[in-house]
Amino acid sequence: MVNSGIYSGLCSAKSAGSKRIAMLLDPDKFISPLAGSELDVAVEAGIDYFFIGGSLIAHPGLDAFLESVRKRCDIPLVLFPGSFFQLSYKADALLFLSLISGRNPELLIGQHVIAAPFLKLSPLEIVSTGYMLVDGGVNTSVQYMSNTVPIPHNKNDIAVSTALAGEMLGLKALYLEAGSGARNPVSESMIADVSRAVSVPLIVGGGIRNAESVGAAYRAGADLVVVGNALEKNPGLIRELAAARY
Repeated sequence: MVNSGIYSGLCSAKSAGSKRIAMLLDPDKFISPLAGSELDVAVEAGIDYFFIGGSLIAHPGLDAFLESVRKRCDIPLVLFPGSFFQLSYKADALLFLSLISGRNPELLIGQHVIAAPFLKLSPLEIVSTGYMLVDGGVNTSVQYMSNTVPIPHNKNDIAVSTALAGEMLGLKALYLEAGSGARNPVSESMIADVSRAVSVPLIVGGGIRNAESVGAAYRAGADLVVVGNALEKNPGLIRELAAARY
């Protein structure tokens, strides 16, 4: 394990009130002939990070995929794994996700035990992250694959208590996630309440389809916004979304 400066950079940005944006790349979906030009648009837009992952990655060439992205840019590649099968030394960092909103022991600690020896020897920067699934108005892939019940969208008190517990357990970041393809993003009021309650960086994703949603999440207290599903249909939208940081 190494410290590539990704987490310290996120903390510094949080302290300075500077916002960050990440583009989620699912290797199973991001294999079209236009993939190269889509990456170029994201680089031009000034994306801060590429998150690599998905609930069900069946792509046999994760290493090759990461290498192909690296050849086109030097934007940090952060693994966002759905399971311990989705690991690679070719990335820069990994969100070591613990699904603290659910009660599935495999995703709280089970798969972490399996992955830990690999990660201990890896060159990846490991960022322990409390992953909190929030009801986005539709059953999402992550809800089905994780076999967990999301936090109700209007139960801010549960989200705050969960976030506080994660921070007290020593997790370095918190991730409020409505899920890919969610009908509704995490509410501004929930983001605001969680942001006020904790001091670690707050990541927000799921159901974010336009610059207004990105800006609303930032104003509510998100430090890093993750966008993905909307860009699969309209890659050029990334310029507008990235500009919402300012």
